[in-house]
Amino acid sequence: TANFSEQVVESFPSDIPTGIYYGWACVGNGDVHKMVLSIGWNPFYKNIKKSVETHIIHTFKEDFYGEILSIVITGYIRPEKNFDSLDALISAIQEDIEEAKRQLDLPEHLKLKEDNFFHLPEGKIVNSH
Repeated sequence: TANFSEQVVESFPSDIPTGIYYGWACVGNGDVHKMVLSIGWNPFYKNIKKSVETHIIHTFKEDFYGEILSIVITGYIRPEKNFDSLDALISAIQEDIEEAKRQLDLPEHLKLKEDNFFHLPEGKIVNSH
């Protein structure tokens, strides 16, 4: 799971509904993987700041702190909600992942995996501040 910084979260359009989304994610100039994205307050953890968390559906061999994370959001799964237990939260996350996998295998979503957005020219600095 990768969390975006407060600065990035604050730059998201404020009218994006909170909830669970799916799409594609790429770390640095690596491969593009399926992902699930949570935008919201994470009521189970009683967050006081809005967060954007990306769960990349892939096992990485090592941490990627400090890398550029590029994402494309392609669809919406469900609104944000609270859970009675950690087990219920984990179960919902697993269902979200399965739904994302199904949706992203559809041709209209699959074609975005190959989008030029994910292929940065070597040495290009994306965000210099």
